[in-house]
Amino acid sequence: MIIENAEVVLKSHRLCNHCLGRLFARLGRGTNDERGMAIRFVLNMERSAKGLPPIEEPETCELCGNIFDKIPELVEDMKKEAEGIEFETFLVGSRFPGEVRKREEAIWREFGVETAEPINREFNRELGKAFGLATGKDTAKNPDLVFIVEPYSRKVELQINPLYIYGRYRKLLRGIPQTPLPDFEDSVASIICRAFSRVSGGKCVFKGAGREDVDVRMLGNGRPFIVEIKRPKRRRLDLDSIAKEINASGKVEVLNLRFVSPKDAGEVLTRNHRKEYLALVRVDEGVTPEEAERIARELGGLEVHQRTPWRVRKARADRVRVKRVHEAEARWLDENHFELRLVTDGGLYIKELISGDKGRTKPSVSDLLGKSAWCERLDVLNILDD
Repeated sequence: MIIENAEVVLKSHRLCNHCLGRLFARLGRGTNDERGMAIRFVLNMERSAKGLPPIEEPETCELCGNIFDKIPELVEDMKKEAEGIEFETFLVGSRFPGEVRKREEAIWREFGVETAEPINREFNRELGKAFGLATGKDTAKNPDLVFIVEPYSRKVELQINPLYIYGRYRKLLRGIPQTPLPDFEDSVASIICRAFSRVSGGKCVFKGAGREDVDVRMLGNGRPFIVEIKRPKRRRLDLDSIAKEINASGKVEVLNLRFVSPKDAGEVLTRNHRKEYLALVRVDEGVTPEEAERIARELGGLEVHQRTPWRVRKARADRVRVKRVHEAEARWLDENHFELRLVTDGGLYIKELISGDKGRTKPSVSDLLGKSAWCERLDVLNILDD
């Protein structure tokens, strides 16, 4: 039936071997070109036995216009487009004119073809194979590069997929914002991104898993972050060397740099971490060692209802968040100061937990103490993974 059906089609349409074989793409193995060549060969043997002339492959295919013959030229176009860009994996997509797809589907309907595949699918596959052979690169589901080719106009659109790097940063000095702000020379993001942009040749976007205030240090195991490098020209980055360059700033240190997938990057940024803090609490009315110890006992396990702090109300939705203090330890320093080491849910504002923020945080250290207290100095000691 395959040979009979092919003969009926070829009597009405001048098709190349690619387009003939593609009508029967779901049958057997091999390329469509090989399949079409075999079908035409057997068909012409049968026609010869009947004394009929052969149906040769036409000089110009009425369906595709011999576009598959242009693949070597398109490979060169793709190589030129990717010149100077470091990559190991790629994918190929194509945009075919609507009239070509309509002609193909009309043939399917005319002859009731149910075993075909679309022309763009075969073209992508064959162009991808040819480009891989010419460059030694491999195809992949999550490639470094994606080529979108318009075969007839020879337009090649290149998509360079981003790189994602996970790490943790320590901010060693106060007075440095996490992201650039007016009147600040540097930020955590700019210090980190300068090194990545210079080495990769791409645009670096910094994304922290939470943030600390400008006057707060980030110590201990560091805050998780993701660096997204858009349109990198170089992908084989020496992360140890980049870390050394960043750490030499004396302001920010990075730890545990490694490449991650887009999915893993998203999970890092959405995961909720408990945090360990060290706060220096000032009480102008005076505080005793016994009061400091009592505050720590009462804070441990405490549920806190915290309305969005007054100082960040313009940047955060105004709502009440319920958070918990999991651990609290106190160390009395002098009649006006004591230290609090706290382990809390992520998203609990520590400065407001101490001051009360004019009643927006309940309960607070000020409430429990019965005296006004505020945070004179704050450090994030650790970001605790679940």
